[in-house]
This record gives sequence, C-alpha cells and structure tokens, in this order.
Amino acid sequence: MILVWIVMLPIIGGLIARLSGRFGRTFPAWVCLGALAIDIALAVGLWLGAGANARGAWIVETKMPWIPQLGISVHLAMDGLSLVLVALTFFLGICAVVSSWTEVKERVGFFHLNLMLTLAGITGAFLAMDLFLFYFFWELMLIPMFLLIALWGHENRRYASIKFFIFTQAGSLLMLVAILALFFIHGRATGEYTFSYGALLGTPMGYTTELLLMLAFFAAFAVKLPAFPVHTWLPDAHTEAPTAGSVILAGLLLKTGGYGLIRFVIPLFPEASFNFAPIAFALAVVGIVYGAVLAFGQTDLKRLIAYTSVSHMGFVLLGVYAWNELALQGALVQMVCHGVSTGALFMIAGSLQERLHSRDLSGMGGFWTSAPKMGAVMLVFALASLGLPGLGNFVGEFLVLIGVFSVSPEAAVFAASGLVLSAIYSLWIVQRVFHGPQKITVADFRGHEMAAMASMIAVIVWLGLFPQPVLDLFGQTLKTLNVTTARPVETGIDKFKAGPAVYRINLSTGVQKK
Repeated sequence: MILVWIVMLPIIGGLIARLSGRFGRTFPAWVCLGALAIDIALAVGLWLGAGANARGAWIVETKMPWIPQLGISVHLAMDGLSLVLVALTFFLGICAVVSSWTEVKERVGFFHLNLMLTLAGITGAFLAMDLFLFYFFWELMLIPMFLLIALWGHENRRYASIKFFIFTQAGSLLMLVAILALFFIHGRATGEYTFSYGALLGTPMGYTTELLLMLAFFAAFAVKLPAFPVHTWLPDAHTEAPTAGSVILAGLLLKTGGYGLIRFVIPLFPEASFNFAPIAFALAVVGIVYGAVLAFGQTDLKRLIAYTSVSHMGFVLLGVYAWNELALQGALVQMVCHGVSTGALFMIAGSLQERLHSRDLSGMGGFWTSAPKMGAVMLVFALASLGLPGLGNFVGEFLVLIGVFSVSPEAAVFAASGLVLSAIYSLWIVQRVFHGPQKITVADFRGHEMAAMASMIAVIVWLGLFPQPVLDLFGQTLKTLNVTTARPVETGIDKFKAGPAVYRINLSTGVQKK
C-alpha cells in the first residue's frame, strides 16, 4: 500500500492546504511542504532498499481490483526508472512551493490545491501499470495545470492556458482511442479483455494497425515532451505561467512525455517504432537546432528559457529512438538533469520578475553588483545547461551522443551542433542579465530561495561527478525493457533499410540482424 500512500499524500496535503488558507498566507505552503517531505522520505527509503525489496522487475508493487468487469485494476508498480522520476517529482514539488512563497497572494489555498493535484497526477502516471489508470492520472495533470496558468499567470494567461489545454487534450484523446483499440484487439485475439500493461505487451496485430496505434501514443507523448513541430504551446505556457507552474512544466510535465515513449510506445509497438525511428531522429535533430536558434531571438527571459527546453528535450527523443543502453541511460539522465537545471533557471527568472515586474532583457544588466548570490547561481545553471563537464547535463548529453553515433553518425553530428549553440546562448543570458552597466538595483536571494538553489546545485553536481547510483537503478529497468521488447521485427532502422529481414531488439547493441 505504500505506493497508494505516495500518490494520495499530495492529494490529502492539497485538500488540507485548500481548507487552511484562512489561517494565513503561508500556512498552506507549510502544509504542502510537510506532505511532500513525507513523500520524499518514503521515496528515499525505497531507494535505499531497492535491491533488497525488489520483487522481480519491480521494487514494490500494489494491485487491487477496481472495475473487474472491464478488466480495470489499481495496479501501481515502481522500478528504478519510476523511482528516480517520482523522487524528482517530490524534490521539484518542494522547490515549486518555495518559489511561490511570496509570489502568490490571492486564493493561496486554492493555488496550492491545484499545485498538489498536478503533482499527484504526475506521480500516478509514473507508477500506473494499468493503461486505464495511467490515462486517468494523465488527465489529472491537465486541469489543475490549466488553472494554475489561467488564474495565477501573467498578462496573456488566458490565451496561453487555452492553447496548452487544446494541444495536450488533442494528444490525450488520440491516446485514449488507441488504448481502447488495444483493449479490444487484445480481447478478440486472446479472449482476455484487460488494460493491464503486462498483458498487453506482445498483443498480436497487423502492421498497419500497430503503426496507427503507435502514432496515436506518440502524438500524446510528443506534445508533452515537446517535440517539433507540436511544441508551440510550450513557450506561451512557460511565459505566462506563475513561477511554480513553470518549474512543474519544465521539470516534470515534459518528463512524462519521455517516460511514456520509453515505457509504452516502444515496448507495446516495437516493429512500428523502429520503422518510425528515422523520422523520430529527424524531428529530434530539428528540434535541437531549431529551439537553440529561436532562443537567440527572444527578449523575454522566460520565453528564451522555454525555447532552450525544446532544444534540450530533443536529446531525450534522440536517445529513446536509438534504443541502445548508452543512449537510453543518457536520455534518462538528461530528463532528470534538465528538470533540475531548467527548473532552477525558471525560478531565477520568476525571482527577477517578482522584483522588477518585467521579464524584458533590455531592461536588465549589471545585477551582479547588487545580487551576487543570484548571479553566481545563474552562472552555475547556465554552465549546466551548456553541458559543462562535472555537471549532470554533460553526462546525459554525452551518453546520448555516443549511443546515437553507433546507430546514425549523421544524427549525432547534427545534434552536437546544438551543444555549440547552447554554449553561446547560455553565456549570453548571464552576460545580458548580470554583467555590463548596472541599470537598476535588484534585491538578492532571500534565505528560503538560496536554500532551494543550494539543494538543486547539489543534485546537479552529484549527478555530474557520481551518477553511478542513478545509472544502476536505470540499468535494472533497461534489462526489463529489453525482455519485453525482445521479439522479432521485420524491418530495421536507418542503416538497416536494405530490404526485408528479421531483426532482434537488444539494448546492449541496438537493433541487430538475426
């Protein structure tokens, strides 16, 4: 039942925070911090006992009937992949609460309720092993995040929130249709009508059907990632969202897209996925370069950081479709490190907006003199964003490029150009905001802000210098994924396009001819 409590604690904390708004403006925040602290303690306990507590593929698993007539169950399971992402969820949730400490002044209890419901939906999505339950949590993220942007956002919040809703809901509905189709296809083929992830793996179906279902799932996850060209909701949502909303969007919601590709798309539809890989590579490379180039043209600090997310998340898409151990390890590390580093950059941008009431870069400059702590923190996360060795982002991007190079050297070379561009715009941000003539005095970080930033720096440095504990957890999951997808497929990817043959998917060497 520990997984049920892990999901329910944010919901309970959010409801208490909603009712406790009358006791003071900061009381709901303290309630949320308490609930998230308990959750992160549970996650750390599971992490420390991951080896001893593992039950086959899962560290811990809970399964109970929900609607047995329709083959729906409450099936929650945690492996190394979901454990790391759940821990990231609670860590960034605490940072999001801290970032809104003084920013949110109206309907504080309702704000924290929506924040916690979003975190509960994300947590459930990382743990659900029943496709109906997964879709339930997938939708649970949508409404509270929509409200966070629409009610507590900035000037064009209504436009941004509606655009966010339309894009994500369109992808979600396609996935729902595909889930229902998979349910009926599996039932007719086997006589067992179920939404169980384990049962649906290897469902017999024609190639055209598999391709269509794969594309529907891919659309939903590509929107959340976001992948080019369905990324256009992201800059608007980030720009108009409150700081806590931007942290959750960049740090967590985007990661549900990468998680969905790894957990569902390729294991459920391996043949169609590997035929689609060259297209995915092209979309990833275009996204990496396109996002980096557009970042240069922005004068709004939050919008600039948003376009860097489009660029960096392209490495995740690239690593997933390379589907070898190095690339997947890199994609997973990149997901974690991007969540922390970009979340921190949005917190800095939010702090500047709270002080200046502006995000315009033309009005900034010389802030290092009056805010040296903020400047030093900004420099650390700018260096993380450009992939400085010794920081976690470097590990993720380097592993992705090595893994991709063994499959498609051309894709790896073009993707590497994104690293050059990221070095330029990352240092340019620091120069524009903190160097040059001082145009206005800005207050430095307060104690609670500096505490959150110090913890985020510690995570990035730890993953940069000693990522092995995280890689070991991911490695256990990748072996399981190798088993679930190790069935023959009838075409290859990229360099295996010379006529029909039979290939076997293997994480240690990628796709091999049999």
